[in-house]
Parts: sequence; C-alpha cells; structure tokens
Amino acid sequence: MYKAIVIDKQDGNYVATLNEVTGSELMPGDVDIDVLYSTLNYKDALAITGKSPVVRHFPMVPGIDFVGKVSTSSHPDYQPGQFVILNGWGVGEKHWGGLAQKARVNGDWLVPLPTQFEAKDAMAIGTAGYTAMLCVMALERHGVTPERGEILVTGAAGGVGSVAVAILSKLGYSVTALSGRVEQEAQFLSQLGAQNVIHRSELEGAGKPLAKERWAGVVDVVGSHVLANACASTQYGGVVAACGLAGGMDLPATVAPFILRGVTLAGIDSVMCPKALRVEAWQRLASELELNKLNMIAHEITLNEVIATAADLLDGKVRGRVIVDVNA
Repeated sequence: MYKAIVIDKQDGNYVATLNEVTGSELMPGDVDIDVLYSTLNYKDALAITGKSPVVRHFPMVPGIDFVGKVSTSSHPDYQPGQFVILNGWGVGEKHWGGLAQKARVNGDWLVPLPTQFEAKDAMAIGTAGYTAMLCVMALERHGVTPERGEILVTGAAGGVGSVAVAILSKLGYSVTALSGRVEQEAQFLSQLGAQNVIHRSELEGAGKPLAKERWAGVVDVVGSHVLANACASTQYGGVVAACGLAGGMDLPATVAPFILRGVTLAGIDSVMCPKALRVEAWQRLASELELNKLNMIAHEITLNEVIATAADLLDGKVRGRVIVDVNA
C-alpha cells in the first residue's frame, strides 16, 4: 500500500482525497518509480478542485510532474537506481501522476535528472520552470537578445513567472515583472532579478489594437486581455511566448501587432514537447539557473496539505513553486 491523492466521482460529485492504494492499481507502463518529490502546479489545482475539466479518466492521481528513482524497468534507457524526471505527457490527466509515492509510466516520457541537481532541486523547478525555459529558448530562437530591450514577464510571482524572471536576469536581460500583488511581491521579484515591477491592472483592461512599443519580448502565462495588450505594446519584430491561461482562454486582440509590426506570437506547449527539446531545456536549467534562487522561489508541503493548498493557488495566494514531499 502507498499514499496518493485520488480524484474520483462519487454519486455524481467530484471528490479529491488522500488515499492508500495498491501497486496492482497502477496504470500500464514499462518503468516503475519510487517518487521522491512532486509539485503542485496550476493545472493540478484545477484538477483537484474540479474548477476545470482537466481529468479525463476516473479515478485519477493528479500531479503533472515528479522526480524519483527507478525501481524496476523493462525500458532500454533506464535501469534500477537511476534518477529521472517526468513532465507532462498527459500524466495527472489521463495517466496516474506524481502526487503519490509510486508511479508506473512509459519510459519514453522520462528525462534523466541532470547531475547538477538534487532531486528536490528538480521539483523546485518542475514543469513550471521547464516551461519557463522553453519560453526563453523561443525568444532566443527568434533573435531576441538582451540588447533588444525590455522583456515583460506576466504572472511573475507564480511558478512559471518567477523562474522566467530568474533565468532571464541571469542571461543579462532587463526584466519587467507584472503581478497582481505588487505590494506583497515587489521585493521578492526584485531579488529574483526584475528591474521593474508593474501592476497587472496596467494590462488587464480592454486595450487598443496597437499601443506604444515597449517590449522586445514577452513571457505570458495569463492570456486574455493581458496577452492582447502585451502583443499590442511589443516592439517591431518582437516575440511573445504564450504558455498559460490564468486570466482566461480568450484572446481579445486584433491582427494589427502581427501584420503592422511583425510581432511573433509563439505558442509554448510543455505537455507533448519532443524529448530532444526537453533534454535541452533541462540541461540549460542546470547551467543557467542560479540554484540559490530556488530557495526563494519554492516552498515545501506534504501530501496532507495538497488539497487545501490547491484552493489557495487558484485564489492567487501562493508565491512561486510548491514542492510536495510525497513521503513526509
């Protein structure tokens, strides 16, 4: 028996509980893993609270990422004792995920833990940090260098945003952080490397098709009006990396920034991202994220605290990354 957060429907009601389950209940896969740490991401919080139809099958163990040690494997790339990371691939949505003490998955979904990281470091970064690095890599691929000007990071006090601020500042970019909690988070964001901190209200109202050119690049986790206004105020030839929908799935924008300023809207998907890009992102994180900033970005909870913390995360009460010690 082992512990896991389990989401189920009981008499038509959506319920998340901390349960004990058996190894025989694990879903099919060719690698069994003793999970060490998972995290609580925005998508996990949606799944646990039932605020969005994230879960595709019931019962479901949420947790879109984890780090752990291989216990048994029939996959040629992984041997018992090896430390591995998983991000995405529908885990926590249609395949049992990481908010449990054990997991069984397809070995093709795994990435080796970089030697520079301890297991907990990997989940201080987690899917949020890996997504942030994918955003930074997209800006780079489109020629956005530090010399081009300011980079806007929206939702900057959250998981993706906080890691994006830390990475971009380390790489020499001038970062402006946007947050709905400026009074509480300005010092935190400045310590991560943000040179300016502005309130979300500057970009969350209905805007014009084009605004004054300001951003060389944008990392956006909010969507909706914030994304539309970020696009409208991006410089000629700038790039907007969109990876989230915390403010909504809609995009109330016009084509003006794209056809009059040559702005690129780059979609960032971390779930089905090809393995080669994943490995590159994790190697970049190992070399370009200052580990001493992880203590500022992340805090740790136990499986017992996950369900209550999920509601706080959706209410905007959680800063940075939430590591879950599944064995505490």
